[in-house]
Amino acid sequence: MTSAGCNFTLPPAPSHRGRGSQTRRFPVFFVGAGPGDPELITVKGQRLLREADCIVYTGSLVPESLLAGVSAEVHNSAGLNLDEVMALVINAWQQGKKVVRLHTGDPSIYGAINEQIARLAAAGIPFHVVPGVSSAMATAAALTTELTLPEVSQTVIITRRAGRTPVPEKENLSSLASHRATMLILLSIGMIEQVVAELRSGGYPQDTPVAVVEKVSWPEERIIRGTLGTIAGQVKEAGITKTAIIAVGEVLASSPPPALSKLYDQHFGHGFRDAAQ
Repeated sequence: MTSAGCNFTLPPAPSHRGRGSQTRRFPVFFVGAGPGDPELITVKGQRLLREADCIVYTGSLVPESLLAGVSAEVHNSAGLNLDEVMALVINAWQQGKKVVRLHTGDPSIYGAINEQIARLAAAGIPFHVVPGVSSAMATAAALTTELTLPEVSQTVIITRRAGRTPVPEKENLSSLASHRATMLILLSIGMIEQVVAELRSGGYPQDTPVAVVEKVSWPEERIIRGTLGTIAGQVKEAGITKTAIIAVGEVLASSPPPALSKLYDQHFGHGFRDAAQ
């Protein structure tokens, strides 16, 4: 078994596909597909797709253009449950195939990979996780902003509001809002009015800048900017009900940052540069 970031070489294992033949038993690769733009997959992820014998992908959000030209057998997991997904993955691996489990964004953020990893571990099947560009980071790029600004916010909270999927009580939006840090709220746009109410009750002022990015990096991407006082009405008017991220915080203000980074301050010395006198 292996975890993300570990390089390894597996010894060849006997194959059941022919007497005396051998095949290499690859790990199962969990690959982040990125937020939607097919060019935002990593070079490693793209290579693994080309090399794969079997690809199981989350078809509800992974663009099919990402799979153009692959030679692997391809399975869309959008309508499958966990047992069915893992049956595909494990059966393909047992046949000596190189398997890629392709997840949208980055697999580590709302990717539900731990339950899949547990099945692989129980079966003694090695695995490897290849990171992807999260939709949260793509949202910052779409908004052309830095999520951390000196004297504004040095903390980024990525979260969701409780809905059909529960959230631990200690992580409710009102509690997290008390920090007034930069916040990226996923999987919650359909509850925008409740989101705003909880952020306000937690301490964000009504004039706090807010942006909603729908289908970030896709051709149909839309951006709506407002404040906590206006954003719920704007979202309703735009008809946005899913596949959107809510970004909240003073880092979204259009004014210049109140303080400059020490990184390029001529009076701030570090290991690669002396401070100006």
